[in-house]
Amino acid sequence: MTAALTFTVWAGQAHALEVKTAVLRVDYPKVLPISRLDHPVDDLGFAGAVLANEDNRTTGSFLGMEFSAEFVAAPAGEASDAMAKLLADGYDQVIVMANAEDTLSLADQAGDGVLVVNALARETALRDDQCRANLLHVVPSNAMLADTVTQFAMWKKWDRWFLIYGSNPEDTALAEDYRRSAKKFGAKLVEEREFEDTGGSRRTDTGHVLVQRQIPVFTQDARAHDVVIAADASEVFANYLPFHTWEPRPVMGSGGLRPVTIHPAHEAWGATQFHTRFEKLTKRFVREQDYQAWLALRVIGEAVIRTSSNDVAVLRNYILGDAFELAAFKGQKVTFRDWNGQLRQPVLLSDGRITISVSPQEGYLHQRSLLDSLGLDKPESRCTAFN
Repeated sequence: MTAALTFTVWAGQAHALEVKTAVLRVDYPKVLPISRLDHPVDDLGFAGAVLANEDNRTTGSFLGMEFSAEFVAAPAGEASDAMAKLLADGYDQVIVMANAEDTLSLADQAGDGVLVVNALARETALRDDQCRANLLHVVPSNAMLADTVTQFAMWKKWDRWFLIYGSNPEDTALAEDYRRSAKKFGAKLVEEREFEDTGGSRRTDTGHVLVQRQIPVFTQDARAHDVVIAADASEVFANYLPFHTWEPRPVMGSGGLRPVTIHPAHEAWGATQFHTRFEKLTKRFVREQDYQAWLALRVIGEAVIRTSSNDVAVLRNYILGDAFELAAFKGQKVTFRDWNGQLRQPVLLSDGRITISVSPQEGYLHQRSLLDSLGLDKPESRCTAFN
């Protein structure tokens, strides 16, 4: 077995209450990113968790708590072995950064006595009929992200949609989330087209020349529409759509105006101090995976601090209860849905340069929480594991 990348961060002196958390990141083979700005970094996700560990330590050191965090990067296919070792070493709070299939498998492997927090997989099914009682989600579901886009489009009165989706399974699943969202909020899908992933290089010296010829032809003769919605979870084509469509229309979804959990340009609600600390620690800008790992570790830290316990059952009950809330630099405290383990949170809409808007949008009301207008609401969810 290939050796996994592992390192441990200890915080504080020896205290009465020891809190051990692990972050397990599964590394999959990657194609060359579209932009050199997106080149992978070795500490992706881990950097945010290190920062969260420092935050937990700051408060915990005054309360007789010792926080430690272990970080493991396992190659694809070796995630189960990495989880087995963590379980054997006594870790019962594990943050997982993996695809949907591995996330479910790892949660099942961990069992009911372990609290697993999903910080990467966005598939809506994990919060729906494939939910697990021991699995919480800090990363928004694709349903939440689709509703974020839809609410803004409807606020702009862009209700006629041209939906373009990729040919891979994760793309078609994301497209279904956009269809559901359109029906939910009253948008009209005037046309749909599938962009076939042929497996070619996404970035070449002449890429812009080919794109400039191909995308306009692909989008030609579409029915009258206000906006192009891109469902491209595989990151194959969506980033090439802006300025290349046959008709001059805005692009939203996987390209153009995108729903994100965080962005380096987001400065409202105290986010600047978060970015400053992160950049001082890492000498780079934050990415969504970093923020999501930070959020996951902070959820556990906040629960430990409030309950003065490291017992998994105690922590889970508190996290899912009405008393739990956490500041997340998004203008309001975030909480969990007790019917499927999903973290409620506002979602940013970014053009890659600035934050254009934040959903939920004005006017979308909900009897429980405005944040529940994003994603699967309780009556919509088929999750029964939390009953």
